[in-house]
Amino acid sequence: MKTRLFVITSNVAPLSAVLITAAVILIPAERSGWDMSGTASQFVFFLTTVLIYSIFCIGLNVQWGYTGIFNFGVAAFFLVGSYTAAVFVKGDPPPPDPVTGQDYVQYIGGFGDDLNLFPALGTDEWLPFIVAILMAALVAGILAFLIAIPALRLRGDYLAITTIGIAELLRAIVVEEPSLFNSSKAIPDIPSPLSGLFSSSEYDYVYVGLLVLLVGLLFLLVERSIRSPWGRVLRAVREDEIATSACGKNPFEFKTQAFVIGAMIMGVGGAVYGFDRHSLSPDTFAPISTTFLFWTMVMVGGSGNTKGAILGAYVVYGFYFAMIQVQGYDLPGWISTTRISALRDTAIGLLIVLVLLWRPHGLLPEEARVSMWVERRLRRGGKGGPAPPLGPALDKPDK
Repeated sequence: MKTRLFVITSNVAPLSAVLITAAVILIPAERSGWDMSGTASQFVFFLTTVLIYSIFCIGLNVQWGYTGIFNFGVAAFFLVGSYTAAVFVKGDPPPPDPVTGQDYVQYIGGFGDDLNLFPALGTDEWLPFIVAILMAALVAGILAFLIAIPALRLRGDYLAITTIGIAELLRAIVVEEPSLFNSSKAIPDIPSPLSGLFSSSEYDYVYVGLLVLLVGLLFLLVERSIRSPWGRVLRAVREDEIATSACGKNPFEFKTQAFVIGAMIMGVGGAVYGFDRHSLSPDTFAPISTTFLFWTMVMVGGSGNTKGAILGAYVVYGFYFAMIQVQGYDLPGWISTTRISALRDTAIGLLIVLVLLWRPHGLLPEEARVSMWVERRLRRGGKGGPAPPLGPALDKPDK
């Protein structure tokens, strides 16, 4: 009876968070007098951003939630994935200005035109983007492997300092070397997949559909992997590396694999972010505004739970979205436009504190699941009698 009551209570928390966030993001509709035709584009933008951020949270959850790797350099893989994808979908850089002779837009690559292999099949609308996503994942994975060799031998705060330092180093390289990615100036006019096949009013909905498919695919791949023997070793490494070594497994090897796979997922997120925003500049990849945000989403949603990572992206960005919309109201004099960002960060900080006090393991805690084969046996009822309920990892409320 107590277990059933706890399961019901556990389901109320995430459902309440979903409903409260849904009410919060209705602010634009209320401001427009509930004219949904005028606010649909804002809702589409909100959903698009949540889906893109969910990809980063899934990757971070593989690293931290399942393996315990304290990666505070998400911005590094975000940057590498975004810029790599951009140079694979864009054409050659424009020629220098005929008057001043200066190159206002410079970047390496520009392979987009070369990947239009079969014009009759419209490959310019989809093939460069598939290649770009694969290359973004590959380059991010290679970077993660190179970082893992020295960095994953560190623990805790030292690993966090190392990874955030690497992220800042990469951003500094982009700024100081103009011929790589146009320095501090943005790379403009990044195209989007299938954009030439739809009108501008229709394309936003098409892109949301593509992102739903991508997030769904990543979710299934991660869930299948985590419930496999490989995923069980990751959880063992997270809990006790010494005991894992005693069982004949190499913790460093498995940590490296999880770090690389998580970084590859983040590289995919960077690619689709560039396709959506159409422009990239180094300011986009500031660690405080990216890494901190993704960590907040995973903590609020629930580390060690892929569904929780997606829920965290929805809830946290819902508050961000609401704070932006608040600027459209007549605010008191002590709340100026310049203070909105500070109030937004304060609200997010309070959200983290409330979740840690009320739900220390997040809105959707890690589930006590071993493998799909074991789950099927439990549902059928094993030799020991009827199957026990499959609930959260903790069978009693947090104290």
